[in-house]
Amino acid sequence: MANLAELCKNASVEEPWNGGQSRTRSVSPALLAGHSLLFSLVLGTVRLMRTVIYPGSFDPLTNGHLDLIQRATKLFDRVIVAVARNEGKRPLFSQQERMQMVARAIRGLPHVEADSFDGLLMDYVERRSAQAVMRGLRAVSDFEFEFQLALMNRKLNERIETIFMMPKDTYTFLSSRIIKEIASLGGDVSAFVPAHVRTALAEKLALTPA
Repeated sequence: MANLAELCKNASVEEPWNGGQSRTRSVSPALLAGHSLLFSLVLGTVRLMRTVIYPGSFDPLTNGHLDLIQRATKLFDRVIVAVARNEGKRPLFSQQERMQMVARAIRGLPHVEADSFDGLLMDYVERRSAQAVMRGLRAVSDFEFEFQLALMNRKLNERIETIFMMPKDTYTFLSSRIIKEIASLGGDVSAFVPAHVRTALAEKLALTPA
């Protein structure tokens, strides 16, 4: 595989110049090393890869989450579904179990990956060289909390944008908490979560003392 310097020899970018015209200049190794990049070997050009982080506890993943992930792939080159530890919420599933459920659900989606993180979200976003954070809004009641969170994240890192997206109207009532409550009472949640998540819920609740 070619090293960074070799890639730079044939890589170039177009930039505005001389009243609306453009000129081509070479790309330095420093530029390549400092950003997440998408290489187009056919065109011999380099452009920044647009990466968004979709953070959450996903305890468990729902079809509403999947709807947002699928829509994000139309806006970004790479989508990272980041499973937070969130021990304060006393999750039903461990962080590893939640990440495995997410990874299985997104297996067929191109340029989507599952990951986990602990600590400040903005620190994680920087480590992954992402440009934005995506958050879902189901109802007006979500907005106040998400708005405060977005403003705090902006204070921590002004470079990172927050994108709010709404799921399909058929999923606006869905939440992981409601799914767990229905499943714990013996209700059928097959219409609200992927099949493997429904199975995991049944198995986990069977082992959980009442």
